[in-house]
Amino acid sequence: MTQRVVFIGAAGEMCRLAVERFVKADGDWQLILCDIRPDTLAPLIKRLPEGRATAQRLDLYDRANLLDTIEGAALVVLGAGPYIRTSEPVIEACLQARVPYLDFDDDVESTLHALSLHERAEAAGIPIYVGCGASPGMTNVMVTDAAGELDTVENIEMCWVVGDERPAVGRAVLEHLMHIAAGDCLTWDGGKQVMHETFVETGTASMGGGLGNTLMYETAHPEAVTVPRQYPEAKRIRVIGGLDPAPLNGLARGLGLAVQEGKMTMVEAVDFIEAIIKSRLGSLTGWRYALKGMIGQTRRGESSVSALIKFLITSALRRTYPYRGGLLVRAQGTKNGKPAIAVRRTPTAGPGSYLMTNMASITGTSCAAFMLLALDSNGERSGVFAPEDWAEPEAFYSALERVGTPKDDIIEIVT
Repeated sequence: MTQRVVFIGAAGEMCRLAVERFVKADGDWQLILCDIRPDTLAPLIKRLPEGRATAQRLDLYDRANLLDTIEGAALVVLGAGPYIRTSEPVIEACLQARVPYLDFDDDVESTLHALSLHERAEAAGIPIYVGCGASPGMTNVMVTDAAGELDTVENIEMCWVVGDERPAVGRAVLEHLMHIAAGDCLTWDGGKQVMHETFVETGTASMGGGLGNTLMYETAHPEAVTVPRQYPEAKRIRVIGGLDPAPLNGLARGLGLAVQEGKMTMVEAVDFIEAIIKSRLGSLTGWRYALKGMIGQTRRGESSVSALIKFLITSALRRTYPYRGGLLVRAQGTKNGKPAIAVRRTPTAGPGSYLMTNMASITGTSCAAFMLLALDSNGERSGVFAPEDWAEPEAFYSALERVGTPKDDIIEIVT
């Protein structure tokens, strides 16, 4: 029997990749691709097997249209962000229609809201899968994998680096970046939930994908909220992340602080970054705070003066950097009574990588793998679940292979 899978926000880069990778797996699914701009879906449908997908216009805030679209679906995938605005109406509709839901939500606030709906999802008899992308998503599964090697777990760090993707960066992604570059950071420290300032504390890790030892920033991300539920005895669980090249972190911090302090609006900050990545001048106000952030980063020793000068010259010449990025998880604890560290990381990045060509690629591919696991479960569970609650590492890695990922491209164990 053909099952209907509904994608909302299918024209977005990450969701588009999820669609393309999902159809690589064997399965009898009819794909309903929804977007506020359905005409932009035509190129995607042409690349899919004939007859497998149809496009339709959907405003996710139109409750009647949304309910009519998702009725009877085997799975609804929300790929439209930012999730702090989009997840609640779609989850509410799925609860009413009693259809399974999955997203790659990377915002803390909307993740917390979804978790609060666990009893309602149980009563509705449906699963709500949140954070099923790269980070969160694949990182959560890597935690389960790495921590499973240890007898006790004391500290967990989940690391992400996004490379230079100019000019192909969407506004929702830029808004999320502003959201995590300044403000509160709910995290796990001293064995309890605490609030830090995001993008202030730093850490380093030897990342794959051509990066090597990389400085990153503690970041407001959902993993630090959901993972402690599985490891409540851990002393510290945090997410550190950053952008490559390094000066982009200072640029993001400067603009994020300007938004937080009311010196720029979110729209103005996103407009400025969008102008820069499209080789336009950008506003003088934007430059004031971007340069302030990058100079402050250099003064703190988080990047070098030469790196800043190179970045400014390269950007002025409308050039970009070779793509470098990756995910890494480091779990520290004990094994056989002795201190031990377990590390998992993605090994490749850039044009030669299937999984980590860019952030859309790893997020969309991971989402497609999570979708397979969700559809394979065949109604086994109900409630609200983060990836570490339900996705077994080997099953997830196998699902990545089913959507086309070469085995050697998925994960490496660092000793």
